Amino acid sequence: MELGLVGLGKMGGNMRERIRRAGHTVIGYDRNADLADVHSLEELVGKLPGPRVVWVMVPAGAPTQSTIDELAELLEPGDVVVDGGNSRWTDDEKHAGELAAKGIGFVDCGVSGGVWGLENGYALMYGGDAENVAKVQPFFDALKPEGDFGAVHAGKVGAGHFAKMVHNGIEYAMMQAYAEGWELLEKVDSVTDVREVFRSWQEGTVIRSWLLDLAVNALDEDEHLDGLKGYAQDSGEGRWTVEAAIDNAVPLPAITASLFARFASRQEDSPQMKMIAALRNQFGGHAVEKK
Repeated sequence: MELGLVGLGKMGGNMRERIRRAGHTVIGYDRNADLADVHSLEELVGKLPGPRVVWVMVPAGAPTQSTIDELAELLEPGDVVVDGGNSRWTDDEKHAGELAAKGIGFVDCGVSGGVWGLENGYALMYGGDAENVAKVQPFFDALKPEGDFGAVHAGKVGAGHFAKMVHNGIEYAMMQAYAEGWELLEKVDSVTDVREVFRSWQEGTVIRSWLLDLAVNALDEDEHLDGLKGYAQDSGEGRWTVEAAIDNAVPLPAITASLFARFASRQEDSPQMKMIAALRNQFGGHAVEKK
């Protein structure tokens, strides 16, 4: 089968290769001409036989919207667009409606696997009508990990990105827990080899995971992480998870705290801690540090 793939960055480029290894033809377009197989979306659509499947892997928001707008004018009834980027689930119904008005199907797909996906496969969470999902299924099968798991038709349009958003929210909390444990181990004098403590957890413990394996990899590269600055960005999905929790009155204390910890990491000198220090000085005479 033939697939059009828009966006050939770290994820998209490896996805193109994995799908090709499965025996399918992939025609890729990227604004970086060095990565692209064709030079425009129009050329990409023109090279695909109908019914076409075009998979979009570009940043969420305006880049995705503009790509879908252009594809809506180029594709034909019976074709399908897959949004595999990290779009907010609330955008999916809008995109599906815009394309449906022209007879074009839409499937949203959350993709997890990062730079390891080429060899290990990608976990896929997708939403949409069964008819549209069926047209994309051969490519889902090519991308997913080997075995019975790693891919799910999560529900109707929007379900794929919602599931991926919750996945990333859980990831935030898990990473925060590992980070807090690592800092505490590093702090005490009695533990003399924190890296090996983390390595020992990789077998037989209830907290073993791929994230733990990656933590050990990072500590092998830089045992005390001295080369890194304590600053962590967020991609937006943690915020969306917390907002969805508020909308649905679902308590997410661990995920919410992990998101706020990211915000705290970006402060050179915490304004909140200035107030805490001032209050401790006022009520208890506790010492403060002056700039």
